[in-house]
Amino acid sequence: MNFATYTANGETFYGAVTEGGMIALNAVFPQWPTLFDAVQANGLDDLEQAAQILTVSHTDFDYEMVMPNARRILCVGVNFPDRNAEYRDGSEQPKYMSLFPRFASGFTGHNRPLIRPPESPQLDYEGEVAIVIGKGGRRIAQADAYDHIAALTLCNEGTIRDWVRHAKFNVTQGKNWDNSGAIGPWLVPFKDVGQLDDARIITRVNGEVRQDDVLCRMMHPIRREIEYISTFMTLKPGDIIVTGTPTGSGARLNPPQFLKPGDVVEIEVNGIGELRNTIEDEVV
Repeated sequence: MNFATYTANGETFYGAVTEGGMIALNAVFPQWPTLFDAVQANGLDDLEQAAQILTVSHTDFDYEMVMPNARRILCVGVNFPDRNAEYRDGSEQPKYMSLFPRFASGFTGHNRPLIRPPESPQLDYEGEVAIVIGKGGRRIAQADAYDHIAALTLCNEGTIRDWVRHAKFNVTQGKNWDNSGAIGPWLVPFKDVGQLDDARIITRVNGEVRQDDVLCRMMHPIRREIEYISTFMTLKPGDIIVTGTPTGSGARLNPPQFLKPGDVVEIEVNGIGELRNTIEDEVV
């Protein structure tokens, strides 16, 4: 059973996703006012048990970013071999992974528009799998890493490309424009290693496949990501790690093809689902 944050009738809820609609769970678990709180409390199993005996609450709703109050979102950059080659700088596979932070305000939900700002036309897509930490820890061994994952979701790690070059060493500016990316549609509880080890990312723009790769080709696999990140910071329940995007982003095409109003981006991963977003210009 999958879980989402959504709005209906002007109110925000979280609940279980069914074919018939959403089963609201806020009122059942007042001690967990948000989905983030439920993850922090290791409560996804309790949510599932409750949803099995409840009926659909809302059939008309809009998805929100799956955990809009997530406190820490850390992204892994340039994590597929072909992606490294896209940079055409002659560098070998890096020994250590590239990391940068993103903030929840930079993400919207499924079926909502990504916003292109007036300051730049270079809004780009990056299809990725994101993991949500369920059990915290420091210096986590790779062999134990999957035990610390609560759930999986999808990310369009939308980027304003020319703004990642505003400074010599960081990309933070280009990665944190309001509503430039999306995370969702839902959290899929992590119960089987095959959900990650056999996962395939496909990104389509207006129906055309732009990215297509499998997670097992990552230069820094997810087990290694958890090990490495937890070396320098204590991972906590509710932390999100966005694990890396395959080759094929719009900036690396010849000529580059950035997103424009009216475009539709779909990110699909077997076993997790599909994240779909349109593109709109910011109203200023």
